[in-house]
Amino acid sequence: MVIVVAGKNESTLAPVAYASGAFLVRNPDPTRGQFSSLQVGLQEVLSHGRDAAMVTLVDRPPAQAGTVQKLRKAFDDAATRSKWAVVPEYAGKHGHPIVLRREMIEKFLRAPATATAREIEHQHQERIEYVPVDDPFVTLNVDTPQDYANLASQALPQIK
Repeated sequence: MVIVVAGKNESTLAPVAYASGAFLVRNPDPTRGQFSSLQVGLQEVLSHGRDAAMVTLVDRPPAQAGTVQKLRKAFDDAATRSKWAVVPEYAGKHGHPIVLRREMIEKFLRAPATATAREIEHQHQERIEYVPVDDPFVTLNVDTPQDYANLASQALPQIK
């Protein structure tokens, strides 16, 4: 199940999301920032009866398939160690997608809208498992046309 959180761009995203089989939910006040969109999306996860979520950001290229598989396995194994989340780590940097259990989802939902995901993660760092991966995409931001051009010329042939 894929949930896309939209803001003012809902009308542009809706046809793409629905054509891809995704659910679309609107952040009623995107001016509150990125964390409010995360909260809207996570509430939708729980509303659909799910107890876990894999979260990624719109400004990141997709992680490699092997990375996603590694994160899913680590997430399944982490339950026995009372971990609430699994986060990929590349070259010492934490990245996305992150995989959250209900306990961490609830911490995000109970946080004030002025909080950040990083703050909540740091408050519960002992409950997070960091998984080393060999995938530079997990830490790569694509914020400008030049970033996108660089990704297209260098990284796309590596997607498997």
